[in-house]
Amino acid sequence: MHEQRWHKRSLFLGAYLVFAILPVYWMINMSFKTNEEILSVFSFWPNAFTWNNYKVIFTDASWYSGYINSLIYVAMNSVMSLAVALPAAYAFSRYSFIGDKHVFFWLLTNRMTPPAVFLLPFFQLYTTLGLMDTHIAVALAHLLFNVPLAVWILEGFMSGVPREIDETAYIDGYSFPRFFLTIFIPLIKAGVGVAAFFCFMFSWVELLMARTLTSVNAKPIVAVMTRTVSASGMDWGVLAAAGVLTIVPGAIVIWFVRNYIAKGFAMGRV
Repeated sequence: MHEQRWHKRSLFLGAYLVFAILPVYWMINMSFKTNEEILSVFSFWPNAFTWNNYKVIFTDASWYSGYINSLIYVAMNSVMSLAVALPAAYAFSRYSFIGDKHVFFWLLTNRMTPPAVFLLPFFQLYTTLGLMDTHIAVALAHLLFNVPLAVWILEGFMSGVPREIDETAYIDGYSFPRFFLTIFIPLIKAGVGVAAFFCFMFSWVELLMARTLTSVNAKPIVAVMTRTVSASGMDWGVLAAAGVLTIVPGAIVIWFVRNYIAKGFAMGRV
């Protein structure tokens, strides 16, 4: 009986791994093939192995600039989101005021709203202010979605810190900025890591606003990847290579914050 149950679990685990890993493997496989081989031969390994697709991305400014632009506005947004969310989350975790639950819920409704709803206001506002096609434009637009999520995550971690620590610090003569930066934030560094991860991932993969608010100078990689038609047709190999390289930053971030994410799941905030 135990052996039969073990076989069933192994079967389900194997099926899950196949469905989860197969698309990624197939994209990697395509990235080392020529367009002719991709369109004519079905194979699990490149017959004519080539690095040309990656060479195009690293030598064509229209491709590698997309990665640079994405990293710039994603980093800007992550820093700004945490700078706004940390004091806000502290206020929600430590103080009670009239309508605090309603304000907290209102913040979360922004996160549940599709980006298309805010597209027209952002477009008109940024056009008027001259912020179109800039990194700060996308970073500010993403604040509307990342700050509520960061506040929600951080508030859960902060609520787990005893209030006695705050009182003890004040008795010892700590100013609030000094206490917050040197004592409180290190206690919730797991929450900061989790919030930074989700801010990074949303900004990295969001397409609609990033594509609409940029055109040339700040065009991100997710928008560049929609430009895949060349004179000879669809450039499948280059597109696959771009997809592989797009996964790398997210994988690196997950590797560094994996323990913090596990702690967030344990606390029920992720």
